[in-house]
Amino acid sequence: MKEVLLEAEPREITTRNAINALRASGKITAEFYGHNEKNLHLAVDAKRFDKMMQEAAGGNFLVNLKVGTLSKTAIIKEIHRDMISQKPVNIDFQAVSASEKLEVNVHIHIVGIAPGVKLAGGILEHVLRDIKVKCLPKDIPQFIEVDVNSLQIGQQITVAGLPKLEGVEYFADAHQTVVNVVAPTILEEKPAETPAGVIAEPEVIAKGKKPEEGEAATVAAAEDKGKKPEAKK
Repeated sequence: MKEVLLEAEPREITTRNAINALRASGKITAEFYGHNEKNLHLAVDAKRFDKMMQEAAGGNFLVNLKVGTLSKTAIIKEIHRDMISQKPVNIDFQAVSASEKLEVNVHIHIVGIAPGVKLAGGILEHVLRDIKVKCLPKDIPQFIEVDVNSLQIGQQITVAGLPKLEGVEYFADAHQTVVNVVAPTILEEKPAETPAGVIAEPEVIAKGKKPEEGEAATVAAAEDKGKKPEAKK
């Protein structure tokens, strides 16, 4: 399991304005907690934290928190982000013990190209992107690789088909789909439908000269009385 160093500094729980000023100065507030551990209120440098996350490339890792003379081993339990900018505003660090198993989420990485996609034009659906596992800190995988080099259209890989890792227990339904290949969707054009309750009538095209407004009124009145209208002179 990869371990990275991150320096942190203690902070006091103060007012909202003070916390906003701390964040405006380029710091991220953080909390450290865990079994048999004293809770610590911290602040970490935003640029250093971003660099650490980029180097991790989405994989799991242990964090060696340096707080003055203290050294604490932890994992990132949760990152709270600003709703608009999506920048981290607070980080939860959970203490870990080398002898205690943890439950953590691990990313699933797809490896290879499915023949059903490359040769048959199918669509690869990555259904399950993270999975919860339970293991000792030293056994936490950075990510789980799923090889799709043999998948044809209509085939899938389920949780039961994930690689077996020593000391790692998966917490998910064994039948749950992780990735599959489906046939491409063919869109067919449909004729316009007549709204419900409306009876479509054929269009009638009148022959000959179109009657003027006065003539149309005379014709209509005559038809009502069963008489043939007189021709206009």
